[in-house]
Amino acid sequence: MTRSPLWLSVLSLGFLALWISVASVPFLWTLWGSFKVEADFFSKQDWRYALHGIRTMAETGGAFTGAGYEGAWIKEEFWKATINTAIITCSVVTISLTLGTLGGYALARSGFRYAFWILIIALIFRAMPHITLVSGYLLPFFQLNIWGHLTTTIIVMVAINQPFTLWMLHSFFLNIPKDLDESAMVDGCTRFQAFRYVIIPVMWPGVITTGLFSFLLAYNDFALTALLLTEENQTMVPKIAGFLGNAQEQGNVMYAVSAVVSATAPLFVLVMVFQRQIVSGLTAGAVKG
Repeated sequence: MTRSPLWLSVLSLGFLALWISVASVPFLWTLWGSFKVEADFFSKQDWRYALHGIRTMAETGGAFTGAGYEGAWIKEEFWKATINTAIITCSVVTISLTLGTLGGYALARSGFRYAFWILIIALIFRAMPHITLVSGYLLPFFQLNIWGHLTTTIIVMVAINQPFTLWMLHSFFLNIPKDLDESAMVDGCTRFQAFRYVIIPVMWPGVITTGLFSFLLAYNDFALTALLLTEENQTMVPKIAGFLGNAQEQGNVMYAVSAVVSATAPLFVLVMVFQRQIVSGLTAGAVKG
């Protein structure tokens, strides 16, 4: 086995360390600043105030403070936006994966040419800007008096996310030999039983990978949720934007900083828990079996 030259290994490790630093420093800096007062973290006089917490010490008596988290979660009721986000994301992922696995499997195993055109049409809808699709929903939503509800937003997000889910799962199903289906049916399984008991266990990494991308779509969305939900039913991202205020109303930027940390932390946990499935799922989708 040929070993890589020492200089190449050092260069690779140096590049990896640089990339990790560039990627992690913004979040770590925001995490640190969320425990400071605005006069320190956004100091125009000296950026090192954010490190030493001079004004935080003067205002609160300590180098760190949880006032930003208390204000965001308790005073501004950020917990309600968190619950709304959880409801929407879990519903979108569940519905999208259910429809996507059934549709992707059917299209992957179909020998008819219409399957190709269905995927092309789905790709066209996926490529369109989301805001142009939502504009067509608004008038009937207002007329039916269903605008602003979580259920309405879930339906729209599933409709927008489904083409992506269908394409991704379809590619995974193509990499699974048809012999598995046929062997299961020879042994007495129906088509659905072969799909449930034989294909899905093999497909599990791909399902998790697709589910994660669907989760991120719903979790991080701003345009759709801001347009379709009332202020009482806001999700986390529009709520964070509200903390920043606007030209007519002053916001509390430290509430936004604390809320950003609160909203980002679960994503790190999610990726760390499912990292193996994500890597194996992406690999399985990229290589023809």
